[in-house]
Amino acid sequence: MKKADIDEFYRLLAERKPDPQTELNWTTPFTLLVAVVLSAQATDIGVNKATGPLFRKVDTPQKMVKLGEAKLKDFIKTIGLFNTKAKNVIRLSALLIEKHDGQVPQDRDALEALPGVGRKTANVVLNVVFGEPTIAVDTHIFRVSNRTGLAPGKTPLAVEQGLLKRTPDQWKLHAHHWLILHGRYVCKARKPMCAECGVRALCAYKAKET
Repeated sequence: MKKADIDEFYRLLAERKPDPQTELNWTTPFTLLVAVVLSAQATDIGVNKATGPLFRKVDTPQKMVKLGEAKLKDFIKTIGLFNTKAKNVIRLSALLIEKHDGQVPQDRDALEALPGVGRKTANVVLNVVFGEPTIAVDTHIFRVSNRTGLAPGKTPLAVEQGLLKRTPDQWKLHAHHWLILHGRYVCKARKPMCAECGVRALCAYKAKET
């Protein structure tokens, strides 16, 4: 995709949704971090159903540690891999208290040092909480980037690097959410809704609907 096409691609997405937001429910940087950790291999809808009652009771690392792993499991047992995720959330909460005064750090290395936090999760936190122009590549963004020709790559990291290099600065802050929402609701994995796609004219996908 040419530079001018990339700019137009984002302009069209922005036109449809000027202020895109994460669909995960959160109230504090800590609750966002927990929600993103819980969202691995799970849907945002499923996570929100579990975290609604949880976050009304627990919104700090201190409260999470006090809650304990067993009770946390009761809140999140409907989420896939909840046993491992509960253990990670309790451990990361303890580490936030021990090493960061109970605050979520604005530092990639510090975030990725927390249990259950990888590059994608760190990117989401840095973008949503701290307003950094990071792009977290999940399955939706990986698919959209390769299918459209926006930033092809064989790995999530390669796609992320391609997106950061090719996305104009004016679009970087919201690029993550525009792309994930486009992949979730329009450029779907099995049945892409090409006839309803606002960026269809710029897309390299050969199997477009007629």
